[in-house]
Amino acid sequence: MAQSGEDYANQVAHAAAGRTKSRSLRPLRRLAPFLLPYRLHIGGAAFALLCSSTATLVVPQAVRRMIDHGFNSANSALIGQYFLSLIVVAAVLGAATALRFYFVTWLGERVIADLRKAVFSHVLSLTPSFFEVTRTGEVLSRLTADATLIQTVIGSSVSVALRNVVMLIGALIMVFVTSVKLSAVVLAAVMLLMIPLLLFGRLIRTLSRRSQDRVADTSARAGETINAVQTVQAFTHEDIDRADFSRDVESSFSTAIRRTRARAMMTGVVIFTAFAVVVGVLWMGATDVMAGRMTAGELSQFILYAVFVASGFGAITETWGDLQGAAGASERLGEILDTRPDVRAPSAPVMLSQPARGAVQFENVEFHYPTRPDAPALNGFSMRVAPGEAVALVGPSGAGKSTVFLLLLRFFEAQRGTITFDGIDIADLDPRDLRRNISLVAQDPAIFSGTIADNIRYGRPDASDDDVRKAAEAAAAAEFIDRLPQGYLTLVGERGITLSGGQRQRLAIARAILRDAPLLLLDEATSALDAENERLVQQGLANLMAGRTTIVIAHRLATIQRLKRIIVLDQGRVVGEGSHAELVASGGLYARLADLQFSQGMALAV
Repeated sequence: MAQSGEDYANQVAHAAAGRTKSRSLRPLRRLAPFLLPYRLHIGGAAFALLCSSTATLVVPQAVRRMIDHGFNSANSALIGQYFLSLIVVAAVLGAATALRFYFVTWLGERVIADLRKAVFSHVLSLTPSFFEVTRTGEVLSRLTADATLIQTVIGSSVSVALRNVVMLIGALIMVFVTSVKLSAVVLAAVMLLMIPLLLFGRLIRTLSRRSQDRVADTSARAGETINAVQTVQAFTHEDIDRADFSRDVESSFSTAIRRTRARAMMTGVVIFTAFAVVVGVLWMGATDVMAGRMTAGELSQFILYAVFVASGFGAITETWGDLQGAAGASERLGEILDTRPDVRAPSAPVMLSQPARGAVQFENVEFHYPTRPDAPALNGFSMRVAPGEAVALVGPSGAGKSTVFLLLLRFFEAQRGTITFDGIDIADLDPRDLRRNISLVAQDPAIFSGTIADNIRYGRPDASDDDVRKAAEAAAAAEFIDRLPQGYLTLVGERGITLSGGQRQRLAIARAILRDAPLLLLDEATSALDAENERLVQQGLANLMAGRTTIVIAHRLATIQRLKRIIVLDQGRVVGEGSHAELVASGGLYARLADLQFSQGMALAV
């Protein structure tokens, strides 16, 4: 049973409320399944990290020995050994750093590629109810901007953070080995530095999430406007849309600046505190050297380790902000991955017999759209279509005609009643198995960027060039395709922008013909054609419909007069059924629609 509209709205509201409350780095755990398959690369990066950190921590030891033992005539023979050891350390450091850079960059690129594929694949499985409350531009923003932010963290920031954590721990240990008194000062400073990290970290986490949401809003508005740019220009709406987009951009900028201001303040406080401690420790150490309580080499060693501690904290401060941003991005992408489609395949789906017959039955079906829970789109709707029969659905806008198609394709599930295909409840079928047996021609067909042949072959990817040509001929599309400079290899542009409305519709019809499914759904498939092309396409459709179950949504009654059975809908109910002549003779809604259309047509002809 599908969830009610109220439940769906509550679920969306709960998810939105939950987003703003999360302030930890726990959302980053969502990345674990994408990282675990690459344990070898993670191990290589960890090994290189330890080598580079160890080499760096050895440098102060060499400096201490060089200062304490290398600058006197008694040990002059050792000075060359000290410098050679530093060169060896530099070589190890360079090689390990290069290896670490390669592994972490590879991981960042690989993980983000897998993540984008997973999110895109999941989005394709979601039902239209998801897109009723989520704008396409926001989804694209999460696939691009959020994914890029995560890539930066995995491919750089995490590695830098881990390196500095290792350096920090190693340096803290070594400062205690060198001088307990001075180390106590450093340890107190470390505790002091944790305060701004914790206070500012939560604020940055919240602001990062808000900033990403504002970027998504901007992307969504831009995508929506650009996709309808001809309408925007036709209605001279450019100035208003510019102002709206500018307002969204400024909101995004304002939120980003607040986040940047918080990060800047945190960074400044931490760096000042860290280096103030270094200066204080240097002062105390110089006093001890003058008093003979420690050597100049030991002080130099301690100062270098203290600098490592300070720089480690500074780097961690920088990467902490990146980690907070990545946590927000992971949370946003996780929301998509956590969204479950309302319509899913059952655990043990029933298999349709092949070839399928295409018998369709609706039995007392009631359906409410999730965003309109109080207005039934179908209310007690029943319909039976025998294999090979052609039936038309007629009625005013909002009568429920398109809803019949959406439920039959299992884009939504009815709240009550049953829908069967070949006698099997479609709830017991795998939606993909059901849809393989259906061809659809929408009133506003989707045309994809690519060639003419690609768009026709969309109906059956393994079709041969000859099959594509035959489908185009049956749809009366071959005549305009052959006139194009590159024929079937002609590029049509995004959403078929280089084609006319009638040409796009004929391509969609050719696509449905090529699919050769037992059930054909036609949503006024000839509405955009002129009289001559409509005659040709009607003949092609007649050939296609022969022996196939066909359900036609008709807005122009002249296109379905020849059908023996017409079902009239109004407010989600069946209010009439019969042939064109029978329905006209019986009066009612269909007779009024017929009188209106045909009288208007005669007036226009005169």
